[in-house]
Amino acid sequence: MSTVQEIKVEKLSMKREFYHLIINGEKVESSSGATFKTYNPATGEVIAEVAKATKEDAEKAIQAARNAFDHGKWRKYPINKRSRILNKIASIMQARFNELVELEILDTGKSLHAAQGQVMQAIEDFEFYAGAIVGHRGSVNPVPGQFQNYTEKEPVGVCAQIIPWNYPLMMAAWKIAPAIAAGCSVIVKPATLTPLTAIILGEICLEAGVPEGVVNIVPGSGSEVGNYLVEHKQVDKVAFTGSTPIGKNIMARASQTLKRVTLELGGKSPNIVFEDADLDAAVDGSLFGIFYNTGQSCEARSRLYVHEDIYEEFVNKFVEKTKKLKLGNPFDKETHVGAIIDQNQVDVIDSYVKSAIEDGADILVGGKPAKIEGFEQGFWYEPTVIANVNHDMKVVNEEIFGPVVVIMKFKDEKEAIKLANDTEFGLGSAVWTKDGARATRIANQIQAGIVMVNCPFSAFPGTPFGGYKQSGFGRELCIETLDLYTETKSIISYYGSRPLNPFGL
Repeated sequence: MSTVQEIKVEKLSMKREFYHLIINGEKVESSSGATFKTYNPATGEVIAEVAKATKEDAEKAIQAARNAFDHGKWRKYPINKRSRILNKIASIMQARFNELVELEILDTGKSLHAAQGQVMQAIEDFEFYAGAIVGHRGSVNPVPGQFQNYTEKEPVGVCAQIIPWNYPLMMAAWKIAPAIAAGCSVIVKPATLTPLTAIILGEICLEAGVPEGVVNIVPGSGSEVGNYLVEHKQVDKVAFTGSTPIGKNIMARASQTLKRVTLELGGKSPNIVFEDADLDAAVDGSLFGIFYNTGQSCEARSRLYVHEDIYEEFVNKFVEKTKKLKLGNPFDKETHVGAIIDQNQVDVIDSYVKSAIEDGADILVGGKPAKIEGFEQGFWYEPTVIANVNHDMKVVNEEIFGPVVVIMKFKDEKEAIKLANDTEFGLGSAVWTKDGARATRIANQIQAGIVMVNCPFSAFPGTPFGGYKQSGFGRELCIETLDLYTETKSIISYYGSRPLNPFGL
């Protein structure tokens, strides 16, 4: 197989014309025969056709997962055996690394470097949980008298997992790995815009030895298949990554059966640059923080606050480097910024930029859809920097989900904290300063699940990822995630020599 650097957009090493549902260990077509096409955002061309799941297919997947959990052997496997299979999944993914990278680029339009990093993290997720589950156990607790109390961790059951389009494989791994490590069965609904690598991951799970029914993949519409999974009484848990409005809807629907819910939702993350920061490092890190993955990240640092003493110098350097970002062939290793997922998202991004202009903001660079030579039918937007904004503007308050950043001044720590926390979201944040005490003070006061100090990276296997406020609740990518997929059973026993007689009769 070719090296990753040699991959060409017109040559897919493992190309398919059709992708099936995976239900109960089998590749199947939709019960209705319905299909949908998935497109390459960089070119607008059809990649493949995919079976479109219906409620009937979702029901079959639920019953397969239910049977696998209630009567199957996966949850009964010794933990070390489950761990070996998770490691085998990682090994197969590594062997098929280039194929997964190719598919992820074709299905999302993201850059080669972004796809490589995300596929590698997906592999590392399975390796991480293969180890983490071995140490995930109950406890023995001190109780008075001649009693003993210990706890056991038991898998929560059947889990519906709804995956977003911006990180298709990585988000699938974030959810599947801890769930099956804990002994659960899953039904995964990938986004219809980007279903391919999640389907391949389901096939890899089967190849690695995960029993039939434990991992089911049902691409279909959120309003039909997603809602059916969320509302079904035989589904014990829902894990969702996506927008805040849809997250609220899922929470309301899941409440009818009181199932457990984990939500990782939208963001409008602040990025604070103090006057003593390493200016070049802050510029480079802030550039990555917003334009990585074409700005289509829930924790994208899209609100940039710069101390007034360095504002002009920082903005000049930031704008000049923004102009140097290369858009183009996602398979070119020199490309920095890939395509937007579809025309609808281009229109959403552009509407926000136009609203900023109408509100009196200044566009320092970018500000319109891009036309890329050789990719004229694709979906592109120029990396955009907006100044002269305030917190009354939509472009400052609402999640745009694109390569757009707003820049504002601040005068001191107190104002920086006030501005950073003036949002309904609370997912990511970043701080740039050489003062360690200041960094700690700021980190302790920012209302966000992740604070990045002098670095632009937000997620590694083992580091908790999740939000405050309307960015959701629950933490993924860490040991604590296993608690979201397990029940804690408390067992109390009496070991005294005389029988208990509480009523004294």
